[in-house]
This record gives sequence, structure tokens and C-alpha cells, in this order.
Amino acid sequence: MSPLVYIVFIAISFIASFTVYFQSGLNKYVRAFPIFLLCTLAVELMAYHIGSSGGSPIALYNCFGPVEFLFYMFLLREVIVGKWMKMIIVYTAGFYTAFILIYYIFIQRISIFSATTYAVGCLLITILCIYYFYELFQSSRAVNLVRQPIFWICAGLLFFYCCSFPIFGLLNYLNRAPNIIKKNIAVILLLLNVFLYSSFTIAFLCRIKGKNST
Repeated sequence: MSPLVYIVFIAISFIASFTVYFQSGLNKYVRAFPIFLLCTLAVELMAYHIGSSGGSPIALYNCFGPVEFLFYMFLLREVIVGKWMKMIIVYTAGFYTAFILIYYIFIQRISIFSATTYAVGCLLITILCIYYFYELFQSSRAVNLVRQPIFWICAGLLFFYCCSFPIFGLLNYLNRAPNIIKKNIAVILLLLNVFLYSSFTIAFLCRIKGKNST
């Protein structure tokens, strides 16, 4: 399966994000999402071009990966209700940024893919998504989850990072695996990306359906 497949899904999600960008009364994370998706699309296209030219996009991914995790932390901080948890997210984002800088300055070159830093980011986003759902199901207020964009966003993030965390956590060992296993893992990661950006697309479009039905 070509990487262009999930790049197409990123482009679709980016286009769908503009259906809510100009609506009034939206949260900050909704308005920031189209910009984030545009950056994601640009990075993936650059990575595809570098890879097609015989180069390695690892340094590019190492630079953008932390930005991606920090954006999702910002998003989850906006939707989580508990004030103490919001403060924890701020400190976590600061510590994670410091960890990334120390890791690439003193431990490993940025031109080598860091499974450790990526796995830590996966774990953090997974924990925060679980906490979001914990708050959601503890709430006494009845909501239609199907019409809630953040529900679809967090569901996609939770599924994606729960499934990709063990893969990236064991990536150093998987490098010595047979080629057939590597190809199967690559297909799994592509499918996970397709699912993630499909959930983002649903998140943007479900609001329009809710408005029309009202």
C-alpha cells in the first residue's frame, strides 16, 4: 500500500476542516486544526518527495513528531475540564519538550529515528485521551456523542496511539525482523493513519449534519 493513500486522507481531512473554520462560537482547538492539518500535509508530501528521491525523511519526522504531540496536548487541555489536570498537561508538555531537546543534543542524532521519544509521546497522548473519556462518562450532562467533534477526534487518537505505541516501543527489535513482518507492520501503520484522519474528517462533518437536522 502506497503512503500516498493516507496522504490523500490527510488532504480530505484538511478540506473538511474548513467546513467549521469560519463558523462562530467555536473553540480555539477547532480553529487551530486546519493549520495543523496543513502543516501535516506539507510534511508528509515533503517526506514522500525525499523518500522518492532516495533520501531519508527521518530528520523531518523527528522534528515534526514533537510538534504533533504538543499540539494534541494543547487540544486535550482545551477539552479536559479538571483544572488540576490542565495544569499537569502544561507541566507535562514542558517536561516533554525538555526531554526531546536533551535526547537529541546529548543522546542521539536527529538523523536517526528515535523510537524512544515517539513511544513516550504515544503513551502521553493515550493517557490523556483515556482521562478525557473518564471525564466524559462521569459527566451527568447528557450529550449526543455522535454530534460531538472532540469525541471523534479523541476516539481516533486513542485508537491510533494505543495500537502504534507497542509497534514503536519495539521498533529497535523489529528492525531485525524478516522483511515480510516489516511489510506487514508498514501496512498496519498505514491503515492506522487512514483510520485516524478518517475520524478527523467525521469530526468536522458531524457538526454540519447536526446543524442541518436541527
